[in-house]
Amino acid sequence: MLLYLNGIFVGLLILANIVTVKLFSIGNLAILPAAVIIYIFTYPIVDVIVEAYGKKEGQRTVQAGLITQILALLFITITIHLPSAPVFKDQVAFETILNGSFRVILASLISYGVSQNLDVFVFNKLKSIHGQKKLWLRNNASTMLSQLTDTVIFITIAFYGTMPIAVLGSLILTQYIFKVLASIVNTPIVYLLVHLIRRIEPGAGQFSSSK
Repeated sequence: MLLYLNGIFVGLLILANIVTVKLFSIGNLAILPAAVIIYIFTYPIVDVIVEAYGKKEGQRTVQAGLITQILALLFITITIHLPSAPVFKDQVAFETILNGSFRVILASLISYGVSQNLDVFVFNKLKSIHGQKKLWLRNNASTMLSQLTDTVIFITIAFYGTMPIAVLGSLILTQYIFKVLASIVNTPIVYLLVHLIRRIEPGAGQFSSSK
């Protein structure tokens, strides 16, 4: 199961980076990047990995995600600058969708690295206190804290100086509220995945929380 979880995690990260240029609105309440719909599922996957396989496997997953994102950005940049064939008429659209600004890319990578590692640390720390009990608590506490960190870091680095502070604060607040609600909704998924892993791999979760 660990291989599949890692594959899904990395796949979601790359997909989120591709669709991030799309903005959607929730009535008149908020405007959000489409990536948030995908990215919120990466945190419960990491939590499941730490719960079933330990802290070190969670850290490896986060590191693999970071390396994969950097490689994806490298190859996307290469494909953008390849000379277009005469029959390819969509070069501008191709660049618009895939070629994010350096500042946004940097913000994304930094916020990812800090928040995902924080998620692993907090989840593992709570597991060392509660053992296999209160999975809902460590899942939601670690995700909500790391999502707040991710949102603040990303929006601050990506948009500070381009809009009023009040607007930045509003963006952070609306995105974070959405992520908190999504975290709560995702809790049953975490329980289901952990249950399946423990049925398939009876020894899963039987380790020291320091590992």
